[in-house]
Order: sequence, then C-alpha cells, then structure tokens
Amino acid sequence: MSFQEVSPFLGNQWVGWENYATVLTNSRFHQAVSNTLVLGVGQSFGAVLVGFILALLLEGPSRSLWFVRTAVFLPVVTASAVVGEIWRIIYFPSPDGFMNKVLGLVGIDPIRYLEDTSVALYAVMTVGIWSSAPYYMVIFLAGLAGVDRTLYEAAAIDGARLRHRIVSITIPALRPAIMIVSILAAVRALRIFTDVWVLTGGGPAGSTQVWMTQIYTQGFERNNLGVASAASILLLIASVLLTVVAIYFTRNKEDR
Repeated sequence: MSFQEVSPFLGNQWVGWENYATVLTNSRFHQAVSNTLVLGVGQSFGAVLVGFILALLLEGPSRSLWFVRTAVFLPVVTASAVVGEIWRIIYFPSPDGFMNKVLGLVGIDPIRYLEDTSVALYAVMTVGIWSSAPYYMVIFLAGLAGVDRTLYEAAAIDGARLRHRIVSITIPALRPAIMIVSILAAVRALRIFTDVWVLTGGGPAGSTQVWMTQIYTQGFERNNLGVASAASILLLIASVLLTVVAIYFTRNKEDR
C-alpha cells in the first residue's frame, strides 16, 4: 500500500516512491517529527527518572509496602483512554479546575493546559510520565533485588553518604535494567498515540501533533491510505534502527 495510491473499490494505482516523498517533504509531518522528538525525549527521561526514584523509595522487604506498590502501579493497568479522560478533568481550564485550584493556592493564575500552544505538549508529556513511570519502577525493583546488601553495609561503614552509595553501587548494578528501560521508553515514545489523541486530538493548531496521530489523520480522516502506510513503514524502520543502536552500545559497554 505504501507504493500505491489507494482507492477503495476503484482499484489502486502504483506510484512508486511518491508516497514516501510526500511524507518526507510534508510540513505537517516535519512538525509531527519535531513534536515526537520533544515529547519522546522528555517523556522517556522523565519516566525513567521517576521510575528509578519510586523504586528506591518503595524497595525493601516490608510487608506494608505491597499496598503502596500496588497503588502506584495502577496507572499502568488502567486503560489509556480512561487515563486521558481523568487528566482532562484534572486539566480543566477554569479557576475551579483541580490543577488550577492547586496552583491558585500559591498565587498562580489559571492555565489553559490543553488549549495553549506553548503548554499543551508539556501537559501531554506529564501524563505520559505519570502513566509510564510505575512500569519502569517494577523493572528497577527487580534489579534492586539482586544487589548485594553487603556492599551497602561496607559503604556505610566507610562513611559513604546516601548519594554516594546510589552513584557508586546502585546505578552500576542497575546498568542492564537501565538500558532495557531506556530502549522500551524510547520505542514507546516513538509510537505514542492514545494520550495525545484523547487529550488534544493533535491540537491546538497542531502543537501536539505527533507521528502516530499524523498517520491516523492521513489514513482515516483524509483517506490518504498510501501516504499513511508509507509513514507507518518509516516509523517501523526508525523503531528497528533505534533498538539496534541501543543494543549495539549496550553490548559494547558489557564487553568493556
């Protein structure tokens, strides 16, 4: 389909690389790429960092922690559409909206989170971090379970502070988990769709339009199925290349 001009019920016409040229030269796809990169980098870094912090806070043998871990993990098992609707309520732009009411306590004027072109992308990013971080937290918790506790005891005896123990013991021990989580976060960021579609639909004025929403718009709203297919193939290639590069650097570090 990516090499054809798709005309349902009328017959497809072979156009070769024309659909790919359309994708690569279309200004809307350029904007979608830019938004995808900003959203992907910010959301990936934020989710991995928050997941790591949550794992450090909730790691341990205490039986009471199971309830907290379960509560924190709930965003992962909640449908993305439901998460989006909940955050639309939280982001309600009036002064009585939940988030604006909280900010009003410290004297900040109401913000139109999903309607302001300078804020909307970061509002979506926040939702992505909130819903992804608990998933990465679980992977980090599994990695922390394998860290030798005697290393912490020896470091404490030597007078090492908490930040020194994290930098010198925890992070090196979690290097494989960090790489896995980073790959998952990057690939997931490339194909983000539901959060953006439910929260903003790609608006306002295309400020939150990402690669996947642009594919949907071209394919199912404008009926340019050939162009949408070409964009999908390019997304697949980008995902594979990103994964291969990440694995290559991971193996190189392990060999060293």
